[in-house]
Amino acid sequence: MTSSSDRSPAVDVRSSKTYEIRTYGCQMNVHDSERLAGLLEEAGYVRAPEGSDGDADVVVFNTCAVRENADNRLYGNLGRLAPRKAERPGMQIAVGGCLAQKDRDTIVRKAPWVDVVFGTHNIGRLPVLLERARVQEEAQVEIAESLEAFPSTLPTRRESAYAAWVSISVGCNNTCTFCIVPALRGKEKDRRPGDILAEVEALVAEGVSEITLLGQNVNAYGSDIGDREAFGKLLRACGAIEGLERVRFTSPHPRDFTDDVIAAMAETPNVMPQLHMPLQSGSDTVLKAMRRSYRQERYLGIIERVRAAIPHAAITTDIIVGFPGETEEDFEQTLHVVREARFAQAFTFQYSKRPGTPAATMEDQIPKEVVQARYERLVALQEEISWEENKKQVGRTLELMVAEGEGRKDGATHRLSGRAPDNRLVHFTKPDEEARPGDVVTVEITYAAPHHLLAEGPVLGVRRTRAGDAWAKRNAAEAAKPAGVMLGLPKVGIPEPLPAATAAACGCD
Repeated sequence: MTSSSDRSPAVDVRSSKTYEIRTYGCQMNVHDSERLAGLLEEAGYVRAPEGSDGDADVVVFNTCAVRENADNRLYGNLGRLAPRKAERPGMQIAVGGCLAQKDRDTIVRKAPWVDVVFGTHNIGRLPVLLERARVQEEAQVEIAESLEAFPSTLPTRRESAYAAWVSISVGCNNTCTFCIVPALRGKEKDRRPGDILAEVEALVAEGVSEITLLGQNVNAYGSDIGDREAFGKLLRACGAIEGLERVRFTSPHPRDFTDDVIAAMAETPNVMPQLHMPLQSGSDTVLKAMRRSYRQERYLGIIERVRAAIPHAAITTDIIVGFPGETEEDFEQTLHVVREARFAQAFTFQYSKRPGTPAATMEDQIPKEVVQARYERLVALQEEISWEENKKQVGRTLELMVAEGEGRKDGATHRLSGRAPDNRLVHFTKPDEEARPGDVVTVEITYAAPHHLLAEGPVLGVRRTRAGDAWAKRNAAEAAKPAGVMLGLPKVGIPEPLPAATAAACGCD
């Protein structure tokens, strides 16, 4: 296989060639798609107009393999593109991500009109593989078995001017029985702290004011470099970067959540009072079957210590309902933890078989109707708690970072939307003074719903920021581009909002 060192930004493509990236799965895939966009733009492609829906010269599928029907979804989408490709000589289709790493040659066998298949470890090869497929007029399948170069060394086309993902590690050393991701992304590999901080400083210099540290098991950072306190040190180091206003991270594992990390969160002013920590189940029996290396008591102990150190922290989670062998008593234990932890929000989803995982072949698979009934009970409980917790915010004065595209009804209601320090979504009255995405406004909360807050009174203050300047500069540059080259495909790069109680997480944390 050719080394990644021959990746060249000078691939000979016409500047008019367009690309579209369709992203599925977790935050890792979202960030990988930013890199794929950066690679393609460096190679001369431009993003397809919004709503092109397969009319681009290159369509890239960045896939996920954690869902039972992930392959059906992919092949269905590929099938819909087949006649379009037949009508358009020169159009190319590429498939990457976890499903590509898993299925390899199967993709080309089932969909022979695909031009390129690449894996999770060699995304930097995409432009070269597309050119090779064009010249040789045959499909190129290239799957690396291990990481060729840390992905953050690749060019990146970040979707947000004011908020950015920063990957600190790739891979995972856990062996959860419901998750196939470690098999597809490999063992954990950590970046050097100096490289991470250099990237953060460069982003801040460009105008970014919020970063989200990203890892498959983000707080295990340091295991690969031999320093168990490395993650807490990294948080503190981010606190020393001038101009960096907000630091978040996702997703940690309870096994690796240590008191030095809690102290770093509490003592570093720009680390936000927010924690997303997957529970998966409240039952010790189910946690053992999942190979989750913690139990209910430890999990609740972490929650208690975080709240003692950071009283206003918003804690969110992931929960799987109906894991094989889950009894009614096991499920009641999950409800108990939800009541005790009082999560601000939760990703709750029904267990489904992931091909290639130990859980897929376990006995005592739970009937669909039982899983559905338990799921509905869990969602109802979490909705009630979310609303009660949000009502506690009414009357508080909060600083919001103005967000882009997060309030679907903002135009009709003449509001704007923003994120509180704890990442709660707040819709607020549009101020007389311009407030751009990335700017900071001060508001008083007047109303609470289960999944958002309202600030219906006048805005108390608007602080224009370098992040807002960066957003305005980017928008001006986009407006100056030729007609048809627009933002909006795909929606990648803006750190995830608090999960809705009925949303489905990938469950790989």
